Amino acid sequence: MELMSGNEAIAQGAWEAGARVGVAYPGTPSTETLEEFARKEGVYAEWCVNEKVAVEVGIGASAAGARVLATMKHVGVNVAADPLFTAAYTGVGGGMVILAADDPGMYSSQNEQDSHYYAQAAHVPMLDPSDADEALRFTREAYELSERFDVPVFVRSSVRISHTKTPVEPGPRAEVPLVPYETNPAKWVMMPAFAKPRRKVQLERIEALKAWAEDCPYNRMERRGVAVGVVCAGSAYQHVVEALPDASVFKLGCTWPLPARRLRDFAASVDALYVVEEASEYLTEAVQALGIEVSAFPAGLPRDGELTPGLVRAAFGLEAPAHAEAPADLPARPPALCPGCPHRLVFKELTRIKAIVTGDIGCYTLGALPPLSAMDTCVDMGASVSMAHGFELALAGTEHRPVVAVIGDSTFAHSGLSSLVSTVYNQGSGTVCVLDNRTTAMTGRQGNPFNGETLQKRPSRELDLEGVVCALGVEDVRTVDPYDLKAVRTALKEAAASDALTVLVFRRPCVLLDRVREEPYAVGDACTACGVCTTLGCPAIAKDPETGRASIDAGLCIGCGQCAQYCAFGAILGPTVLTNGGTADAAASPSTQSIPDTGENLADFGGPASKKGGAHE
Repeated sequence: MELMSGNEAIAQGAWEAGARVGVAYPGTPSTETLEEFARKEGVYAEWCVNEKVAVEVGIGASAAGARVLATMKHVGVNVAADPLFTAAYTGVGGGMVILAADDPGMYSSQNEQDSHYYAQAAHVPMLDPSDADEALRFTREAYELSERFDVPVFVRSSVRISHTKTPVEPGPRAEVPLVPYETNPAKWVMMPAFAKPRRKVQLERIEALKAWAEDCPYNRMERRGVAVGVVCAGSAYQHVVEALPDASVFKLGCTWPLPARRLRDFAASVDALYVVEEASEYLTEAVQALGIEVSAFPAGLPRDGELTPGLVRAAFGLEAPAHAEAPADLPARPPALCPGCPHRLVFKELTRIKAIVTGDIGCYTLGALPPLSAMDTCVDMGASVSMAHGFELALAGTEHRPVVAVIGDSTFAHSGLSSLVSTVYNQGSGTVCVLDNRTTAMTGRQGNPFNGETLQKRPSRELDLEGVVCALGVEDVRTVDPYDLKAVRTALKEAAASDALTVLVFRRPCVLLDRVREEPYAVGDACTACGVCTTLGCPAIAKDPETGRASIDAGLCIGCGQCAQYCAFGAILGPTVLTNGGTADAAASPSTQSIPDTGENLADFGGPASKKGGAHE
């Protein structure tokens, strides 16, 4: 026996089933699955630019006869939906399994979403493991199911399944030969003439899957009392059996299609039937659609967030286990950009010019939080560029604040490029800031086309970001060092004053890539307690609650010198000053000197001017 997380178990199950190809775009809580798969012998794995491309690569490999694993988080399923729905028509060659990792509670996502609805809408079977052992077994056996019914198969996890470790029994790898490919346009070319017959094939498959579901070994009834019966799946099952030890449980391991006959029999065997699920009503509605009466909870089940055994007991009007309350005086720990993060000065300067900032998914989303408070919108991958164009269209002909899109290098490759193509094509204006930190940082520093690092460290090529943007027709493209305050301020000022579309590439590696630390800075006696340095939001900088003077935590400071450039009084001293003496100017970063944070200085560097001319307060 071994302890594995759900993600590790899914990778193990795919490997044991003989999967040869793994494809994904990283997204929490799914990321570690493909990373683990990539470490195994005899497999090929790659990060694709987005989930749509990943599924298309997977369909191609499946059509060629290989077993395939595609992994993504729930919002990635949205991106992959186009090829997914058609793959449910074409079917597969080699078995294809798609991990959809949901995030109830939104620990690292912009919405709560239940991927069950995609299985239902696309008519793709979905398996719902409740722990790592089932995650391994369900994934391994899903390949046989995929090939038997000629259809991709979903394995659904949630953050609790993906990241919780439970005992599993790993097994050997099955060496599965390629399914011989034969040219068959009627199966693979989904033009209307061929898609119409495949729709009939799909309808026949649906009926066959419904019959299979009645005897599916992944669904089981656990008989206890007759007063209460609960239908549940996934991690909710673990909470139910802990919270309601006397209740009978119908545990669904296959959540589409549902075993209609068995569910009706179970409902008839208990006095009251309840459905327990997280942040969704999919199961409740699906059970009711079978003509089964579902009882209401005496005290209500939360409709958002993750469940716990205590919440389940409370929904049934039962006393929840006592637990110690957290001390009221615990300091808050809001998320923040890392010390030395190369995004920090860009956001600070965007705040100073009072820009309307359309943001994107990634570390830089943290720029929306105080004290930077520099982001106005964040919707989905690539939306920053498209929404900035929308703002410019709506504000055309008016005096307005500068409109600036902020996007990371990996997200730019994911879907920002297509947004920029549309903006260029429609002769849009505005400013696009690509914060190129040389990695896909938020999900664990994975590779992407603009740093040229592949998942399995194979030889590759680093795409020329500036060259690609120029090739799209953007005439004003600049590369800026985000540690250089004067350069950042000047670039943003000139871009804000321009009527042309400007792309600024702010390039510095994520501080967690090489973890290089310079000697830390410190606060000298010249500190006037003005508080400007604390507005950078650097975790290494604190303010004395009594004196208001700043201090720098030497254990957190990496010596980037960003704060020194904002101190108008030369009070933030670099290592040269601290060890060898010298002037306050020597404390600034090597590329720049201190720039006072005053209104006059802001005006000197442009201030919040409209692109159409004139200041706008």
